[in-house]
Amino acid sequence: MANHSQLNFQDASSPIMEELMQFHDHALMVALAICSLVLYLLATMLTQKLSSSTVDAQVIELIWTILPAGVLITLALPSLRILYMMDEINQPDLTLKAIGHQWYWSYEYTDVKDLTFDSYMTPTTELPLGHFRLLEVDHRVIVPTESTVRVIVTADDVLHSWAVPSLGVKTDAIPGRLNQTSFLASRPGIYYGQCSEICGANHSFMPIVVEAIPLASFENWLSITPS
Repeated sequence: MANHSQLNFQDASSPIMEELMQFHDHALMVALAICSLVLYLLATMLTQKLSSSTVDAQVIELIWTILPAGVLITLALPSLRILYMMDEINQPDLTLKAIGHQWYWSYEYTDVKDLTFDSYMTPTTELPLGHFRLLEVDHRVIVPTESTVRVIVTADDVLHSWAVPSLGVKTDAIPGRLNQTSFLASRPGIYYGQCSEICGANHSFMPIVVEAIPLASFENWLSITPS
């Protein structure tokens, strides 16, 4: 989860989030190269006198026409690759349905057993010692590690957004529409998220908690959890 005064991303806990962080670094390097080139050209133009060959230079015009196209291609290709990776869902190991309400989430494990529950934020007055304020819930989403989880997202009333930064997941929850996304938790842990679409007065009080556990522990949890 995020730390105090943190400026960078949270630690990646899924392959997609690792790809997104690498693309972020790639885009920053491209932006740094562009800024360095612009500053160099500005310094050159300010310290040297202009001549007729500089004012009317077809070669320079050709370069500054082709160069932006090359920059856009270097950004577009890895971006499209990640977009296709995020949309590709082949034979998920688990399907989870997340439904947004004002102001809580409800979940359905429909392909495993008839297991449904609501997930409300834990009030500050009931928060156990050491737990996180405004981030804990009464019922966590339990998923197995190293397993592809498909999440079908919708809403019951207004627009919501199901987002867990560490897993690289953010999908809009739209009433009357089913959106889907997927993730694979690469290691056990507890991952925190929040509704990322302003949805009313208590928008800030409908957190998301995903707990990833080993497959054997997940199967045991299913066996002891009442429907």
